[in-house]
Amino acid sequence: MNFETFQQSLQTNTPPATINVYLQSLWYDAKGDWDQAHTLIQDVPDKSAAWIHAYLHRREGDVWNANYWYTKAGKRMPGYSLEQEWEEIVKAML
Repeated sequence: MNFETFQQSLQTNTPPATINVYLQSLWYDAKGDWDQAHTLIQDVPDKSAAWIHAYLHRREGDVWNANYWYTKAGKRMPGYSLEQEWEEIVKAML
């Protein structure tokens, strides 16, 4: 799967069966289901999940919590748009 195929999957009602939990979380976020995106990723104990978790809290507007998770991911909160960060994360997870 590439980025374009992933974006096209957003036209469906369910995420592709073959994608991992990271992409599932980002898929639900793109569909406007923050709660499902967060539920999927919140207990995954690695840096990739921490990055997505940070991004989700940034989207939510909880800067303190987002910074905590960016630190866990070994990253800094970006100064660019949420849309750009979403695309960056998706491409990194593919």
